Parts: sequence; C-alpha cells; structure tokens
Amino acid sequence: MVPELGHFALILALIFSLLIAVFPLYGTYTNNVMLMRSAHSLSIGLIVFVSVSFIALVYSFVQDDFTVEYVANTSNKILPLHYKLTATWGGHEGSLLLWIFCLCIWLFAVSLFARSLPLVIRTRVLSVMALATAGIILFTLLSSNPFLRLLPGPPPDGRDLNPLLQDIGFIIHPPLLYIGYSGLVVPFAFAITALLSGHLDSAWARWSRPWTNVGWAFLTLGMGMGSWWAYYELGWGFWWGWDPTENNVLIPWLTATALVHSLAVTEKRGLFKTWTILLAITTYCLVLFGTFITRSGIVNSVHAFANDPERGAYLLAYIVIIAAGSFLLYALRAPTVASLSRFKPSSRETFMLLNNVLLTVVMATVLLGTLYPMLADYMNWGKVSVGAPYFNFFWVLFTIPLTLLMAISALTQWKQTSPGIFKKYLTPSLLISLIVGGIFPFFYGEKYHLGGALTVAVTVWIFAVSFSALLKQTRNAPSFFAGVKQQPLSFYSMLVAHLGVGLLVLSAGLTSIYSDERNIILLPGQEKPLFGYSWGFDGVREFVKDNYSAQEGTIYVVRDGERVATLNPQKRFYMSGAMVTTEAAIEGNLWRDLYVSLGEAAEPKSAGGWIITVYVKPFIGVLWISMLLIAGGGFMALWDKRYRSRVAGSVKTSSTNTVQGAIG
Repeated sequence: MVPELGHFALILALIFSLLIAVFPLYGTYTNNVMLMRSAHSLSIGLIVFVSVSFIALVYSFVQDDFTVEYVANTSNKILPLHYKLTATWGGHEGSLLLWIFCLCIWLFAVSLFARSLPLVIRTRVLSVMALATAGIILFTLLSSNPFLRLLPGPPPDGRDLNPLLQDIGFIIHPPLLYIGYSGLVVPFAFAITALLSGHLDSAWARWSRPWTNVGWAFLTLGMGMGSWWAYYELGWGFWWGWDPTENNVLIPWLTATALVHSLAVTEKRGLFKTWTILLAITTYCLVLFGTFITRSGIVNSVHAFANDPERGAYLLAYIVIIAAGSFLLYALRAPTVASLSRFKPSSRETFMLLNNVLLTVVMATVLLGTLYPMLADYMNWGKVSVGAPYFNFFWVLFTIPLTLLMAISALTQWKQTSPGIFKKYLTPSLLISLIVGGIFPFFYGEKYHLGGALTVAVTVWIFAVSFSALLKQTRNAPSFFAGVKQQPLSFYSMLVAHLGVGLLVLSAGLTSIYSDERNIILLPGQEKPLFGYSWGFDGVREFVKDNYSAQEGTIYVVRDGERVATLNPQKRFYMSGAMVTTEAAIEGNLWRDLYVSLGEAAEPKSAGGWIITVYVKPFIGVLWISMLLIAGGGFMALWDKRYRSRVAGSVKTSSTNTVQGAIG
C-alpha cells in the first residue's frame, strides 16, 4: 500500500508541476494576479506530494519490501539500517527521485524567499522551474518508476546495494551533488524569464546572483566530497580519474563558475547581459546532457547508473526540447537585452571576460575529450581512448593563465584601472612568487623539479595578489584594521574562494608531481625501507560482519626509529552479491598521506606474504580544505547585506518599470 501511495503522490506532483508551469504563466500575460499568486500555493502542494513520494520509498527500504522491484535490486535484509536509508538513491530510479526532490526544494525556496521580487518575475521563474521539473517527473513515471511491484515471487532477501556504495561518502556525496545540480535550474529560469520579458537590468542580476552562488557552492561541495570518496574508497589513490561521469560534473561546474563571475559584471556594470544569459542556459543544458551520459548506457563507468537505450532516447528528446527551445528563444530575444557600454582594457570587466573565455575553453576541452571516444565508436572510427595525458596537458595549459588572471582581477577597478596600481601591487607579488617558487624544489624532493617550482609560484602569486588587493582596498582607511572592517562581505567571499583555488593548485600540482607508489611483497615480521619510511607487516586476520567477511592486514610505518602509523587495509567479500572490494587504509595530516591497499596473497601462500600497494601522497590534505574554501566563498556571499535584505531596496526603486516591461 505504501509504494502505491508514493506512486500516486508522484503522479499528483506531476499534475501540480504542470499546473504551475501553465496557469500562473498564463496569468502573467493576462495580468491576472490571482493566477500569478497561485504559483506559491501550488508549490506548497508540489513539495508536499514529492516529499510523500520520497518518504514512501525510504519506508519501503526500511521495511525490506522486496515486492518493490527497485528495493529488491538495491537492498538486502542484512544491510545495515543507515545503508538501507541511503540505498534510496543507490540506483537509477531512486537517484532520479532524489533529483526531483531537490528540484522541488529549490522551487519552493524561490517561492518562499523571493517574495520581494516583482510578482510577474517570480511567477515566470517558478513556471519555468516547474516545467523543467515536470519533464524529469514524467521521465521517472514512464521509464524509471521506483515503485513498480515485483510480483509474483519477490526475492526473499534482495540483491544488495553495490558494496562500493556502502560507505559514508555515499551518504553525503549524492545529496550535496544533486542539490548543486538541481540548483542550476534557478539561474536558467531567471535567464528564460529575462528573455520572455525582454527586460534585463542590474536588479535582475542581483536577484539571480545569490541563488546561483548557492547552487554553485553546493555543486563544489559535491565535487569535493566525490573526489574524497573516490580517493579512499576505490583503493587506487586517485582523487580525480578523468572518468566520463566525473567529467560530466566538472563540465557544468566550469560554466557555472563563469556564470558566477559574469553575473557580478552584469550587476555592477550592466554588461555581459547576453553572455550571462547564454551561460545560464548552457550550464543547465550541460547538467541535462551529463544526466544523459550517465543514464543512457553509452559509457562504461564505475559511476554510471543505468544501461538502457530506451531511457537514453527519452532523455535525449527531453534535452533537445529544452535546449532547442531555450536557444531559439535566446536567438530571437537576446538582442532586446544586449548591452552597449564600453570599458578599458585595464578594467575589471576585461579580466572577468578573459576568465570567462578561458573557463569556457577549458570546459570545451574536457567536453571534447569526454565525447570523442563515443563519437569515434558511433562513426566506426575504431575504439579510441582519451586518458589522463590529454586532460592533464590541456588542464595545465589553460588553468595556469586562468589562475594568474583570476588573481589580478581582484586588484582591478571597474571601467579603468590606473597603471600605477599594477606597478605598485603586482611587482612585489611577482618577485615574491618567483623567489618562493624557485627555491621550493631545493628543499623538497631529491631532484629539482621545474613543475614543482611553477606550482608553488602560481600558488604564492594568488596569495600575494589577494593580500595586495586587501592592502589596496584599505589604503585610504585610518588604519589597516579599520579598513578591513569596512570591506563588504562580498569582497571577502571573493578572496576566500580565490585562496581556495590557490590551495587547489598547490595540492593538485604537488600531489601529482611528488607522489610515490610501489607494489611490494611483505612477509609477517618483515620490514622494508621505502620512500624514507620503513614498512613492516604483522600479518592478516579474518573476521565477519553482518553482510561481509574481511581479511585485514596490519602494516606499521617507522621513521627515524619511531612508529608513526599503524594501517589496517582490508579485502572484503560481500555475501549477498559475492563481490570483493579493496578498502584502503590512510594515515594522514595536512602535509602528506600514507596510503596502503591490500592486494593478493603472495606465492607461496604458506609463507603468509602479501602484495601490498604503498602510496605516499604529499599535500593531498590541502585539497579537501581548498574545496571547502571555494564553496565557502560562495556561501559567504549570501551574507552580504544586499542579499540579506533580499534586494528590497532595488525592488522598491525598479519594480514598477520591471513589472511593466515584463508584462509588455
């Protein structure tokens, strides 16, 4: 009965989303206030029914209702309760329901917290969001229904959740990622609304900017959590493997990053209007395209959800409709919102534009590398593999100038920047970064590595220029500390995000350059020197948990005669699915991780020896901090007084003209 209730609630959610998409939108063209105001009430109904549907699916997992096909395929009676709860999004159907749930949360949040927007604008935004949501709900009901019954003869125990997903990372990563993914529908809806009305001003950018920042920040957290999870769970020490599904998260994140910066220019200077709208539309279309790649079965990936051409055909049709309709509207209406203002080459606008171009080029490069093997296979060009060398080469090629320009943009001023500013603040920063970067490899590593010097130089450059920007902002204050207090929170959010990028460059570069990896064979009681440490082995013990049995090794690490770590990597055998996984053991701090994974028993097995993979990963801990800082910068911007007041002042001064323009 509960699954049927969830199914029925999802059908009602589809009806409510269509009602929001049609009648309030019609009200904006007929100036029917009652119809426009109905969008808020309908959004309450939508979130209620989607919540009921989601809770019904969770309840089915908790109750081990294996008459539900999706539950039978992704759960098991002996699965711990917390994994039964998270198995709700452990497969294709449930993850779609999670996505729908997140979309409806965003829709309801806009309805609730954007009340200061002109009624016409808010209504059209909600209608566009509801239409996008209706398409995903319809897809779920037609081809991915999580409430289908498996009758007669349901399995007594269930197939089990994929062992790789039985981890705390899976509890946290998908919700964060889907909140970020679905949040990008908000700037998309604002962009479509601007095109429909033919009216785009600074107030429009100010309204959409905080929503974009939050969605982007959640997506950043989701990416960071995903890389951390992959790092320790897959047992191979990689934090980013350039997997097609991983790339499909990175691709819209890059355009969303460009959108965040472009919105700042549109708000401050009324520039880049058409470019900002194009980025908003493109970003959401890339989100949908990534969903198609993940769920159509055209790629084989450890992260892929489904392998069903029928589902892929529906998703492709949905993407074509959304993309074709959006870009056609853009082609017809973009000239009505174009901006004609000029700016000098030394202005902040110029550096923002260059950053946007580079981010777009990086996105296109990753997209090409991801799609080319699929295209080659489809065109019968043979099996082609595009791996890490391609991605790493172009990533370094474009991101170095991107980060250098990003740092400089914090120093610049709108319209025009005095050459004296560059000379005064950039010269010391350049000297410091070259000196620190140049001498770093002498003190780190056995050989001088030019890549290490470049990595540190770029990081120091970002930090030094960011501090110079703070000095510049406070130069006219009575004192430095008084000037620090006077700066708006949006300025500090920018600095925090930029410092996070600096740490990301540092960690990614130095980890890639200075990491060590070796397979060794250790016998019980034996020690071997490697990478400046002595690695000892105390043997392997076996034990049984609720749903798996395990072999656990005990490896101790000694340096300078002192034991610095005891590591316990495991090989697990899951009973229900007969699947073997490798669980790495990690002992780390901010500066390095000691990472060990257990291989196979070495011959002769009677000796008790094992093949063990040993990694030393320098500066990897800095990576996770960098992602928190980047996302933190996005969240900090919300506390700027302009957004705390929900742009009431801007609405008061421009709402009349905006409403008239929107209706017209």
